[in-house]
Amino acid sequence: MSNRGDLIAGIVIGGFLGALVGIIYAPKSGRETREDISRKTDELLSRAKDEYEIAVEKSRKAYEATLAKLKKLEEQTQQKVDAVEEKVAELKEQGKDTLTDGKSRLKNALTAGVEAFKEEQKKV
Repeated sequence: MSNRGDLIAGIVIGGFLGALVGIIYAPKSGRETREDISRKTDELLSRAKDEYEIAVEKSRKAYEATLAKLKKLEEQTQQKVDAVEEKVAELKEQGKDTLTDGKSRLKNALTAGVEAFKEEQKKV
């Protein structure tokens, strides 16, 4: 975008310098020279306006394209977040099941240990 602004500034400045050089070296009357300057100024302003409109349109298109990409990335990110949340919930349930199973095994092992201890006590 900066290059476009530099181009427009260069066109305007170059046009004015060209008009000035033309005035200095032109063998025309003052009225004809003023008319030429007015015409050249109008042409340069029209050109600058056209370049500005082109730059604005390109900027608008770039903005819209960027916005569309961001929306697509947002959707993809949300899908990944949803998948991770689902996996976390699944792992949480597996963890609960594993913990419950581990508690049950530990309880059974303790019960078996107490029973074995009681049996040994009876033998003594």
